[in-house]
Amino acid sequence: MAAGRFAPSPSGDLHIGNLRTAVLAWLHARRTGREFLIRVEDLDRVRPGAEERQLADLTAIGIDWDGPVVRQSERSRLYDAVLASLGGRGLVYECFCTRREILEAPSAPHEPPGVYRGTCRNLSELERAERAAVRPPAVRLRSDVSTFVVEDELHGTYEGVVDDFVLRRGDGVVAYNLAAVVDDIHQGVDQVVRGDDLLASAPRQAYLATLLGARPPTYVHVPLALNADGRRLAKRDGAVTREQLSALGVDVLALIAQSLGLSASTPGDLLATYDPASMPHQPWVFVPPT
Repeated sequence: MAAGRFAPSPSGDLHIGNLRTAVLAWLHARRTGREFLIRVEDLDRVRPGAEERQLADLTAIGIDWDGPVVRQSERSRLYDAVLASLGGRGLVYECFCTRREILEAPSAPHEPPGVYRGTCRNLSELERAERAAVRPPAVRLRSDVSTFVVEDELHGTYEGVVDDFVLRRGDGVVAYNLAAVVDDIHQGVDQVVRGDDLLASAPRQAYLATLLGARPPTYVHVPLALNADGRRLAKRDGAVTREQLSALGVDVLALIAQSLGLSASTPGDLLATYDPASMPHQPWVFVPPT
């Protein structure tokens, strides 16, 4: 099975930018004959009722999906099995560094802030025991590359940093980079359409996919929706959710189509006219109606 997906975190209501990305993910999947899946990434930051409202918003603008909704909170056995397999291959190790320590550690001039320098990579058994008495460890991947190249349909060839990134946090919660990769492999997702703020994560995730014996998916990192000040759109920017916009008489799907240079009132209309080659490469500046 080949599939695309939309994977929101139920931390609050979707805003118009999130819905635009969902529409683009749906369009790319449907036009290439793939199934379209919904996965709720609810391992962290869950707000009661948010999932139900998000799914209702997708339905309200005509987005459909195949199969049941998958929730990461129900897949802990799968993640644990993958971590155990990686551990059996010597590809993980415990890390006791705090986020502050990592940010304050010296880094190479070409590296972005926060790249992990392998401080805990070669600790002795005694050193691990001493640190474990102070704080519970995170689990990191023992990478054997420093960069990895992915191909993106909008951004072309992209080479990004791959450090010994976290697979499970110190509080026991599985990290996004592991859960997303494992879920994509397990669900047959071979096309990932998401916001371009996640482009820098793609090399880490693609590299992990190869370690798990899978081919990395096709990536399409789409431009974000920004506010009038050029910052990422947020609920504080005014009427930005579907419910708020609909209350003002705005046709949300038609507005999303307009942001893509198209005119459509149903997803089917949009699918018939959408050409990925003509998709804007610049962020969409959204000014809420008053």
